[in-house]
Amino acid sequence: MKVSRLVSIIMILLDKERIGAQELANMFEVSTRTIYRDIDAINMAGIPIRSTSGVGGGFEIMKNYKIDRNVFSTTDISTILTGLSSLSNMIQSDELVNALAKVKSFIPVDRVDEIKLKTDQIHIDLSQWIGYRNVQPYLEIIKIALQENKLLSFEYADRHGNKTEREAEAHQIVLKGNHWYFQGYCYKRNDFRLFKLARISNLKLEKIFFTPRDYQKPILDFTDSLATIQIKIKLRIHKSVMDRALDYCMYEHFSPDGDEYYIVTFPFIENEYYYNILLSFGDKCECLEPLHIRTELKRKIYDIANLYEN
Repeated sequence: MKVSRLVSIIMILLDKERIGAQELANMFEVSTRTIYRDIDAINMAGIPIRSTSGVGGGFEIMKNYKIDRNVFSTTDISTILTGLSSLSNMIQSDELVNALAKVKSFIPVDRVDEIKLKTDQIHIDLSQWIGYRNVQPYLEIIKIALQENKLLSFEYADRHGNKTEREAEAHQIVLKGNHWYFQGYCYKRNDFRLFKLARISNLKLEKIFFTPRDYQKPILDFTDSLATIQIKIKLRIHKSVMDRALDYCMYEHFSPDGDEYYIVTFPFIENEYYYNILLSFGDKCECLEPLHIRTELKRKIYDIANLYEN
C-alpha cells in the first residue's frame, strides 16, 4: 500500500465533495478493490470517509471534519517531502508548490525539527554533474499536453542521428535511470512509442485536441531478457577508472591485480553501446577474454587510429 497514494486520495477528497471508486481507480491505475482497501486504511487512520451508493454516489469526507495532524507519522511526512522535493528540482509548477505546502501543513509544531532532520537525511538530485541539458521547459510543455489532451509536434533523432518529423499524443512522463522520456501514441508509426527527451528538438504544443485512447504502459524492466543475452567478460582495469566501472558491476566482481590494477568480471552485451563503454576507458582498460571481443576491440581501435592518420 503506497503512502503517497493514500495522501493523494485524502487530498482529492478534501478538494472534491464526492468521487467514485472507479474514477479513483482510473486516476491511480489500480483496481477498485485496491481503492476500497485504501479507503478502509484511511478510515482506520482516523479520517471518517462516508460511502454513498447509486447514481452520483461515491466517497466523501464527512462534513466539518478537520484532519488530525497526528494521523501521519514522522516517517510518513518526511518520505513524502523527500519525494516531492526531488521532483521540484526538475518540475516547477504551482501544483507541486501547493502539494508541498499542504503536506507541510500536517506537521505539528513540536515535530518540525524532527521531520526536517529526517527529510534532510536523504537528498535526491536528478540533474547530472556536467554536460546537463535542461529538459525542464520540455517537461512543462508535455505536462500541459497531458492535462489538456493536446497534440505535440517535434523532431526526433534516432540513435544514429537521423531526424524525422513526429506528431504524438502524450500519455505519460517517465523518469528511467537519469533520463526523462514521454510515452505517447506516434502518428508516424501508428503505435505507442517511448520518446527520449534528449533526442527531441523543436517541441511544440499544438492547438489540436485528441481523445485519449486505451493506454499501453511502456516496458521498463528488461531484467529477464538481459539475462538471456548478457555474457561475462574479463577486464583488467586501472584503479583510476574503478568508480566508473562500478556503475556497471558490483564491487564483488573486482579482484586486486597488484597495487594499481583490478581483474573485473564485467557484464557485457555484444553491441555498439557496450563496445563504446569499454573504449571510453581508454588505455586504463584491457579486455583479457573472450578472444573474439578482444579482437573486435583491436579492430575498432585500429579504425580510430587510422582516422587520425588520415
